[in-house]
Amino acid sequence: MQFRLLTYNIHKGIGGVDRRYRLERIIEVLHHCNPDIAFLQEVDEGVPRSKHDCQVTLLAEALGFRYHAYQRNVRLKHGGYGNAILSRFPLADVENIDLSIRFKKRRRALVAHCRIQQDAHRRTLLLANVHLGLSAIERQMQLRRLLKSPAIARAAKTTPVAIAGDYNDVWGRLGQGILKPYGYTSVAGNIRTFPAAMPLRPLDRIYTRNLSLTHHAFASRTRIARQASDHLPLVVDMEIPIS
Repeated sequence: MQFRLLTYNIHKGIGGVDRRYRLERIIEVLHHCNPDIAFLQEVDEGVPRSKHDCQVTLLAEALGFRYHAYQRNVRLKHGGYGNAILSRFPLADVENIDLSIRFKKRRRALVAHCRIQQDAHRRTLLLANVHLGLSAIERQMQLRRLLKSPAIARAAKTTPVAIAGDYNDVWGRLGQGILKPYGYTSVAGNIRTFPAAMPLRPLDRIYTRNLSLTHHAFASRTRIARQASDHLPLVVDMEIPIS
């Protein structure tokens, strides 16, 4: 059972260089990458800078995704922004896992079960979309809290799991130090995604358990992708073993 997964900090649809709000550029990038499941971060809802758009709804409609989930993490005077999951497959059991650390910006993980069916085969995939903090100790605390949360910790050992998003982890230490002992592996390595115009840092990452990489992972570096956000989208083609 194969599917394409994408993680992408869309920066509220505001270009990383020209600072212009152009959600249509994000839509074009996503069309080009053609994911089955998209993890998005910094998605606006009701904010003046993005024309008070409900971006998750506009993106889902424009791309033909039947299923989507959204969490508002940062509340502004008008509206706010947070994480979203868009999926071609049904989503269920959507949860918000609080990862906020005292005196730091509010952070949460968006967790959901995804029911994937291909031909006569059906499997459930556990998804977790994260946007971790800026300090190393904050990220470590947040990731440990996520892994110990009932939504993740109680998953069967055979359940396929993907934890993806903007880790803000330049050196990839979270994978080796925290995720690997829990059976997770990085399926995209240290692919650089930030800043989009000239990527130098691998801030966006995808860790999985009980999933296999079928082709190479890549960051989309098209002209429009380098303009649409301050991050590039990270894309992987995955396979769920059929049991």
